Amino acid sequence: MIITNFKTYESASGAKAVELARVHERVAKETGQMILVAVQAIDLASICASVQIPVLAQHIDAVGYGGNTGSICAESVKNAGAWGTLLNHSEKRLNRELLSQSILRAREVGLKIILCAATPEEGASFLEFEPDYIAVEPPDLIGGDVSVTTRPEVVRKAVELIGGLKLLVGAGVKTGEDVRIAKTLGASGVLLASGVTKTKDPKAVLLDLANGLRD
Repeated sequence: MIITNFKTYESASGAKAVELARVHERVAKETGQMILVAVQAIDLASICASVQIPVLAQHIDAVGYGGNTGSICAESVKNAGAWGTLLNHSEKRLNRELLSQSILRAREVGLKIILCAATPEEGASFLEFEPDYIAVEPPDLIGGDVSVTTRPEVVRKAVELIGGLKLLVGAGVKTGEDVRIAKTLGASGVLLASGVTKTKDPKAVLLDLANGLRD
């Protein structure tokens, strides 16, 4: 599995986000690999209407329909066509009580849940919430040029504590070799952002990443 987080990069917002999602879809069809995108709330409906690959909301709030001005409602995300949601990304951390409430809301409307964790130990502590996946991303490597796979001990520890079937790893992932190493170490996939969103040729990068899953 490969998940690209579009964040709020200009190159992955608005009409550019729709086109980038379509590139992901083309690569998924060409390679047969599971490729997902995590997109801004404002772009969610248009992207879900434009592609058939799974689309994630970058966040939801622990609210439903009602007087919750400015919040991201789980029902609205589901009705827009989202497959699931990221929660607790390092750029959108939640305290444990609020995280628990947001997970409950996601589960109530039928959204898949991917929880982000800063360490293998934190990720293991999230197993009690029974998420679909846990993505371990060392915060100091996020957005940089050094891949989490250069710290194999982190990935191995995460596999040991969380189990490979639920484990995604991220931070600094940019190449098919990074994906291959993550898979060899026992992870099921990767979560990345700038390695795709900031490149001039996202299709070429995504093909390389998908090839890493094949090895």
